[in-house]
Amino acid sequence: MPPLLLVVNKGNRTLQLLDPDAARSLGVVALSGVTGHEVAVSADGRRAFVPIYSDTGVGQPGSDGRTIDVVDLAARRVVATWDLGRPERPHAAHFAPDGRHLLVSTELSQTITLVDTDTGAVVGRAPTGQPESHMFTMTRDGRTAFTSNVGAGTVSVVDLRERRVDAVIPVCRRAQRIALSADERWVFTSDQDAPRLAVIDAAARTFARWVPLPGVAYATVPTPDGRFLVVVLRKSDAVCVLDLQTMDVVAALAVPPSPQFALVRPDGRRAYVSCSASAAVVALDTAGWTIAATLAAGRGADGLAWCEHFEYNLGHA
Repeated sequence: MPPLLLVVNKGNRTLQLLDPDAARSLGVVALSGVTGHEVAVSADGRRAFVPIYSDTGVGQPGSDGRTIDVVDLAARRVVATWDLGRPERPHAAHFAPDGRHLLVSTELSQTITLVDTDTGAVVGRAPTGQPESHMFTMTRDGRTAFTSNVGAGTVSVVDLRERRVDAVIPVCRRAQRIALSADERWVFTSDQDAPRLAVIDAAARTFARWVPLPGVAYATVPTPDGRFLVVVLRKSDAVCVLDLQTMDVVAALAVPPSPQFALVRPDGRRAYVSCSASAAVVALDTAGWTIAATLAAGRGADGLAWCEHFEYNLGHA
């Protein structure tokens, strides 16, 4: 079976299943909550997990989500909704290396919450020490997380095993989103008030340098080979590509309005960028950094996840 691209459509309050190679939708799942933004998928490709965040943006007044929807991908439906026990605004979600535990950023309590996906129970919380810990990335061994603390303009370094904050790195007035280079040497976050990218030394846990960009950045993602960083320029309706050897911008291209999230598939051949105001996902050919296809999504297309092992019944599409 072909791989699957999952898209969270904020405006529709849905999770969409796309066949990215055939450029077709395989189904849409209605979510239970006000708005989900991000999604993570289990290694076996059977379930997706969508934290229900809020009806507003980070740091803004609005609803406070406290649940995670569990989606059976083959059945195209929500099969469980787990309650985190209190209003949290859960947002980014990543699986721990054991494949069983899901880590979710929980802004209101300034934590990363650990959930057992066999039971849906909260089994631990690690502090971030900062408000608005919106997104996080972590090392492959699952030991260390780096959070982007939007309104604080900082990055927290969190020891997930000891559940403590090891460092808080000042960056700028307002930051957004975060990524870790493939070799785990650099952490990247974006200044929301200037066209520049912050580069943090992951081992030293210190700010290293600014990289000038052709526009204000929002989201970033490295290619699996470690050569490039895809940078979403949301306000410019564009994407640029950074050569990580030289830290120079080597490509830039226009995309549909309001690009949000970027994902590179495991084989590195395509990068995908969700475009919120355009109800679309753009596929980029990484060999020449050109637009290979535009996939129809839903209103408010945002979070993306890749599912390599997915079996579906075409009768459900």
